This record gives sequence, C-alpha cells and structure tokens, in this order.
Amino acid sequence: MAPLRRLCLLLALLLPPPAAPAPAPLRRPDWAACRILSRELSRLLATVREPPSALEGMQLLEEEPQNWPPRIRCSDACDPLMLETNNTRCLHRIRQALQHYRDLLGSDIFRDQPQPQLETTMEQLLRHVQEGHGHPPRHPLAPTLVWEQQLQRHLALKRLRSFAAVMSRVFNHSAR
Repeated sequence: MAPLRRLCLLLALLLPPPAAPAPAPLRRPDWAACRILSRELSRLLATVREPPSALEGMQLLEEEPQNWPPRIRCSDACDPLMLETNNTRCLHRIRQALQHYRDLLGSDIFRDQPQPQLETTMEQLLRHVQEGHGHPPRHPLAPTLVWEQQLQRHLALKRLRSFAAVMSRVFNHSAR
C-alpha cells in the first residue's frame, strides 16, 4: 500500500497545477471621454494662478526615485502605432500619474489653494482609465514643512501641466 501511495504522491507532484480561471476581459477606456476630460484638465490647469514668487527659478534638489513622479516615457508605448495594438503599458503609466497627482492635489501643499475642479476632473479621468482595476484608494502623502509648501505646489503644478499636455496628445490620437 505504501508504494501505491508514494506513486500517487509522485504523480500529483508531476501534474501541472490546475488552470486558473481566465481573467475577465479588461474594459477598454472610453477614448472620446478621456480626450474631453484631458482637455478639460489642461484648460483648468491654465486657469490656476499662483502668487508671484521669487521661487520661480529656484529648485530644491530632490531625492526622487528613478521614475517618480510618474512620467510618460518612450518605453511606455504611448505612440500612435503601439496604442492601436496594445495600450496596456501606456494606460498603466497614465493611471499611475493620475493617482499620484490626485493624491498631491489632496495633500497639505494645496491646503491654502485647494483645486476642487482639478480633483474632480482627475477623478473622472481616472475612472475612465481604470480598466477594471476598481477605484484606487488615496494614499496620504507625508506632510511637508510650511516653508516648502509653496515651492512644492509650484513644482507639482508645473509637472502636472507637462503631464496633462502629453496625456492629451495620447487621448487625442486614440479617440480618432
């Protein structure tokens, strides 16, 4: 009986694991809605006024990880040809950046200058690019010192404007 048990155990170890259920097909984003919302985001960003500052040319040396905040790079395959065949990497990067900037807009650096319209538009855009990932939770950011909030806000808006311009181009092409 023991050899038969060993043989069964050996066969069970040699068999491939049971197949996992096929993942549900991912929902494709509504490209037209993303195009409209990304244009709205750019329009809203153009209306944000910052107080005149002597900080314009000043930058703090930041210890940021290699790709943080998220930026759209050539390797993200956001070019028109790749978007038609496989948009997964591009949408992942856009989703990452939208989550990052949404969290920044809700942080203490915008406490003195809240941007509810920007946050709302970002939330709507984020919902469209979720691809079945559910609603991402907000990640509270570490508090900033009062003296650096104005500079951090300026840098965040500058980077967000740049990101929004590239993202608009991606959605503008894809909505055609």
